[in-house]
Amino acid sequence: MADTVETDFPLFPLGLVALPEEPIPLHIFEERYKTMIGLCVAEDKEFGIVWASEDETRDVGCAVVVEQVVEQSDDGRLNIICRGTRPFRLLDRNDNLPYPAGSVVFLEDTPASGDASAATTRTVYSDLYTQATERVISGEDLEQMTAYDMASTVDFGLEAKQTLLELRDEAARLGLLERLFKAALKRVTMLGKAEALGGSNGRVRFGTDDEPHDASPPES
Repeated sequence: MADTVETDFPLFPLGLVALPEEPIPLHIFEERYKTMIGLCVAEDKEFGIVWASEDETRDVGCAVVVEQVVEQSDDGRLNIICRGTRPFRLLDRNDNLPYPAGSVVFLEDTPASGDASAATTRTVYSDLYTQATERVISGEDLEQMTAYDMASTVDFGLEAKQTLLELRDEAARLGLLERLFKAALKRVTMLGKAEALGGSNGRVRFGTDDEPHDASPPES
């Protein structure tokens, strides 16, 4: 399938990386983004999150949809929960709208090169899940999980998440995840669950983060 280009696609540069299937809670307070989110909610339209790192705004981002408006204050501020849908590459920017936008191409995976690492990756993920949550994930649920499904529940740090987002091959994502899961499992085993969960990079996180990210993008 050919890559699909969309113009005037709403953009949200943030200090985070979103992945397909990942829940993203956001607090919206800037006027331009209140306008943008209002349009997206009214038209059931995606917008794109791109990582605005200290050095640059990355070209590969993830489209998201607003799944729930949790709260809206009298001044229009919003607490929302979004979910990642599909990766895209930013081609150029459009400064003619009341919010950031641009032309993007939605990215398709290359033909599968095999999933030999899938079973091993899921086994390590299952071990990590049990260590971190003291629960057991069912084999049926585990079998259904893609690389993005698994990655969206573990916080590896932004560079690792961006690398996963940019990979266009499921086998490559599974291979990278196997290494990341093993490192996270080693951290949990060596430091103990409480200390491992309290860290920043490498912090194991399962389930939805109930605290919304303060959506404070750089001024454009």
